[in-house]
Amino acid sequence: MRIVALFLVGAAAILCILEAALRVLPGPTATRTGYYFDPVILTYPPDHEWVSASGWDLRNSRRMRSNNYGFATSRQFTKDRTAVALIGDSFVEASSLREDEGLGPQLERRLEGRPVYSMGVPGSNLLDYAERVRFAAERFAIRDFVVILERGDIRQSLCGNANVAAACVDRTTLQPRIEKQAPPTRAKELLRESAAAQYLLGQLRLDPRRLLNAILASAGPANGQNENAADGISIDKAPLKPQTYVEAVFDQFAKRVSKQVSGGRLILVLDADRRALYRSLEDGEPMPDDPDRVLLLKLAHERGIEVVDLEPIFADHVAKSKLKLEVSPTDTHWNALALALISSAVADRLLKRVPPIVPPTANR
Repeated sequence: MRIVALFLVGAAAILCILEAALRVLPGPTATRTGYYFDPVILTYPPDHEWVSASGWDLRNSRRMRSNNYGFATSRQFTKDRTAVALIGDSFVEASSLREDEGLGPQLERRLEGRPVYSMGVPGSNLLDYAERVRFAAERFAIRDFVVILERGDIRQSLCGNANVAAACVDRTTLQPRIEKQAPPTRAKELLRESAAAQYLLGQLRLDPRRLLNAILASAGPANGQNENAADGISIDKAPLKPQTYVEAVFDQFAKRVSKQVSGGRLILVLDADRRALYRSLEDGEPMPDDPDRVLLLKLAHERGIEVVDLEPIFADHVAKSKLKLEVSPTDTHWNALALALISSAVADRLLKRVPPIVPPTANR
């Protein structure tokens, strides 16, 4: 018992020292996301301030503040039919960059005075973006939308994914439903106030449940449990084929945004497999097939939705320059250079005044 007591006292002392040190260092603070302005849209509280940082060494520390509608931008949102809504996840929020380096400000500087409303929420997906399209159209009278798609946004729209804020597609029935995130418990609210907890859980990505499962699994499977349970692998969930969910998710997206973009513009910006692009240039490896991506491009074309495919844009850059497109080797978000390429391509589309697209529908 004495050894156990000494161990617990030592552990508590270490946590106290860590807590004190991290409160001095520019470590991350609580973001307090919630359903503040719409029943199915997660945002920060209005005028909320927090600190963002990357990795164990707290790189790219940045003090951030939400605007009057809870999005991480200094631009205040008002009703404005000339505005462009820029919608996406952490690739739009760009917390590792200075605000002026982000996609919203860069795009705005190229649009001859048109304001850009950056509506980025980390950890969201394609159907979450559709709800923000609706919100921007109803609340701000916006009719032009630029939606940023990272490579996992369709798969992350399946219910049960941690990136679901509300709207999702059931992975079994492929029918839409709402799966809202539960409000924080009292324990979680207390952990949000701890700098040590923010660092261990947010920066180091420690998962206490996964750690406990791994410890239990190290003793060998028991009670007929699957040996892969400690790794979060479910034996009753076989991988879904792209054709079984990509079309279901994309149809829901198209159906939800069809009314909002009538007479306006909807431009999807699709990320590329940048690691594959680098390997292709350096080692001559062929670009791998991505069934989700191929099918998404096909469906967008069939529904008359404009797409800025970043693969040829990034491939052209990679062929001419050794400068990378990521924030760092451990942070694969776009850096300021990549965002300059993207903003140029998107602005080129918007400024050409191409005739309004055919409103997308769920029917072929």
